[in-house]
Amino acid sequence: MYIVNSYSTAIIFTIITMLCWGSWANSQKIASKSWRFELFYWDYVIGIFILSVIMAFTLGSNGEKGMGFIESIKQAHLSNIVSAMIGGIIFNLSNILLVAAIAIAGMSLAFPLGVGLAMVLGVLINYIATPKGDAMLLFTGICIVTIAIVLDAMAYRRLAKSEKRTPSKGIVLSVLAGFLMAWFFRFVASSISSNLEVPEVGKLTPYSAFFFFVMGIIISNFLFNTYLMKKPIDGPSVTFKQYFSGDFKSHLSGIIGGMVWAIGTSLSLIAGDKAGYAISYGLGQGATMIGAFWGVFIWKEFRNSSKGTYQLLFMMFLLFIIGLGIIVYAGKN
Repeated sequence: MYIVNSYSTAIIFTIITMLCWGSWANSQKIASKSWRFELFYWDYVIGIFILSVIMAFTLGSNGEKGMGFIESIKQAHLSNIVSAMIGGIIFNLSNILLVAAIAIAGMSLAFPLGVGLAMVLGVLINYIATPKGDAMLLFTGICIVTIAIVLDAMAYRRLAKSEKRTPSKGIVLSVLAGFLMAWFFRFVASSISSNLEVPEVGKLTPYSAFFFFVMGIIISNFLFNTYLMKKPIDGPSVTFKQYFSGDFKSHLSGIIGGMVWAIGTSLSLIAGDKAGYAISYGLGQGATMIGAFWGVFIWKEFRNSSKGTYQLLFMMFLLFIIGLGIIVYAGKN
């Protein structure tokens, strides 16, 4: 299998992760306006599954070092398989809530608030489990990112007030999604061998762990998303008949969105061995800034905002960049 051999390569991978995690939600925006997020999400999960299989039988099965995908599955202990799948279940619930928040409040709120919170808590959780990097610098970066998240929430409240709408539902969904999302990575990372060149007996490789993680997403989606189709967070219920009658553009956008997200996640797991899981997860969750960028500048979700609101957004972006830079530097120490 392919193994990352340097910190610089690992950082490049996590930057790609950041771009993928921050950009996949555009596929939901591109889908038909009548295409509900519950229907979009089925295609999104299909896209994740397709990419996990591709990664398993390409990078996960070729190379002179480590353990191949099939071999890894054959020797894996059940506890590690279950751990990776639990990670998938937790992620799936959090991501459904995040997609709902995007549908209700837009990317400009859902990403900085939801994914930003997941970043702050997730880095702490992963660092405590596997300490790697300068703790003082790492937590300084996290504190700065936290301030950026607060500024974004303030900006969104200003927008909601000017448009005379209640921001509470979007904020609550984003916070719930962020809290849950902070935990999924640790379950997956704990199932992966700490030495990829000579894997521990019973442990998984990043590729097999990602595959079982995706299995957890697929299985739980039949429970979580089916329930939401019948009891939606917002709007009338939807049916599988509506899903199968969707147009090609709507289905394709969801599949592409899932594949983009899956590329980012698989690279983050692959990079974790060299960068440390706290760094690879934390930098990847810089997606908060990317998602906010798309929402503010491309989809113009703050087009009716005041000058003061744009000043808050400027400070948010600046602090995110500074915080992420400190997190990257922390991994070198």
